[in-house]
Amino acid sequence: MTAVEAVLARTFREDWARIVATLISALADWDLAEECAQEAFAAALPAWRRDGIPDSPRAWLTTTARNRAVDRIRRARSGAAKERESAAAETAELDVDLDALDSGIADERLRLIYTCCHPALSAEARVTLALRTLCGLSTAEIARSFLVAEATMAKRLVRAKQKIAVAGIPYRVPPAHLLPERTAAVSAVIYLIFHEGYAATSGAELIRADLCTHAIRLARLVADLMPDDPEVAGLHALLLLQHARRDARVDGQGTLIPLDEQDRSRWDAGMIHEGLTVVRWALRRERVGPYQLQALIAACHATARTAEATDWARIAELYDRLLDLVPSATVRLNRAIAIAMRSGPDAGLALLDTVGDHPLLSATRADLLRRLGRATEAADHYREALQHTSNEAESRYVTRRLTDLDRQA
Repeated sequence: MTAVEAVLARTFREDWARIVATLISALADWDLAEECAQEAFAAALPAWRRDGIPDSPRAWLTTTARNRAVDRIRRARSGAAKERESAAAETAELDVDLDALDSGIADERLRLIYTCCHPALSAEARVTLALRTLCGLSTAEIARSFLVAEATMAKRLVRAKQKIAVAGIPYRVPPAHLLPERTAAVSAVIYLIFHEGYAATSGAELIRADLCTHAIRLARLVADLMPDDPEVAGLHALLLLQHARRDARVDGQGTLIPLDEQDRSRWDAGMIHEGLTVVRWALRRERVGPYQLQALIAACHATARTAEATDWARIAELYDRLLDLVPSATVRLNRAIAIAMRSGPDAGLALLDTVGDHPLLSATRADLLRRLGRATEAADHYREALQHTSNEAESRYVTRRLTDLDRQA
């Protein structure tokens, strides 16, 4: 990677959200803001190679995106009155002061996520808009998180943006007293950022550590902002306990290592200790919610000295409680796995037909069939699983399982 490419990539990670937010605030047009920001990043590569990296890459990109927007507005309008409006747009100040309202949020990225999670939108619309516009996740990555087709998610994003335009929903940082009504949606955004980092939708790497660490930092900030909210603390604990296993989750070739085969000495003991401390505090509030239950499940794994010592009965019980609160395909799938580990693969297989559509269903079925010694059926489902993943680390793992089964045949 050249110096120009490295700076551009870093600027995208660190400043995409602010650039887009600045444009949205001035233009009141989400699509135009995103498209012009994308065009500015595309224009930067040849321009910076030719002229050198600017002193302020973000300012260069913001100005370029603004000029692209002005050009589009000008071309779309006609007549003297429209030209005057375009001229006004060209000279408009696009840098918005995100501290204009006293939100009490020091971190700019977190302010932007709270801004995006407006209560007039549905919970799903808030989360998807924040993930797409402010966090830079692709439509495909968001679709995977919601277990829907990419085309379906694209339509939902369009509808959400249309509602903002029609209803005139303002793009402003909420004051401090309005933050609680947006915190659940903000927590969902953070959770899904982490999820994409924990198991990337596509690419060569299983883990996108930058997304995981970013999500943990945001979760910690929200926990500081909402010190009496046990679910916020539960989310923070969950992410810590999950990410503590990062170094043991892939081998030297970057292939996924399942939980029961991981070298637990490589787990981050300090992060586990912090996660356990946070979840214990949350539970003392006696308002247990989904994030706390998931943190407790992660704690069961984190405190088991060996895979064989895992308290699967406790984990299955926790999934029963979680299913009552979140009857999703993901929870049903994980509950089936827990019951299989507690009561045997047959018990888990019997539950898989109730899961519904899930990208990991074929791989899970294959694994349980393999444990039962039903190699031919397992191989068929591993081949099916290969059709449902675009992540190379996961594909290598499934391929390895297929090779092992062929050797046993």
